[in-house]
Amino acid sequence: MTGWIITGVIVIGVAILGGLGWSKISKEHREIRGLPLDKVDFSRLEDGTYTGGFEGGMYKWRENEIRVTVEAGRVVKIEILKHKENQKKEFTDKLFNQVISTQSLQVDTVTGATLTSRAYLLGLENALEKAQK
Repeated sequence: MTGWIITGVIVIGVAILGGLGWSKISKEHREIRGLPLDKVDFSRLEDGTYTGGFEGGMYKWRENEIRVTVEAGRVVKIEILKHKENQKKEFTDKLFNQVISTQSLQVDTVTGATLTSRAYLLGLENALEKAQK
């Protein structure tokens, strides 16, 4: 009987801790999803190279620093200088190529990496704010 009680207490403790952890993760997810990407007017970009970043949300899991090159008023190159997540080059190429081809931050996020995609776009937005005339 004592073994069942101990097991029950452990299961309840794990459930409570899991719920608290999920609550914190969900809060960060809502924070990143809720940040708008609307501060850049791509028709007002000045040529140059600019850096910007995103602090990574409340837990800093998606912190990044981005460098963007603008030529003839258009975004032509985007590079990640620093990031905490180890995303494959195919991931970032797909995301950044969409930005370059559409000249907009309003692009589809990469499936399976929605929050990381948004974090990179927020870092890019920060860099492009510096490029506006």
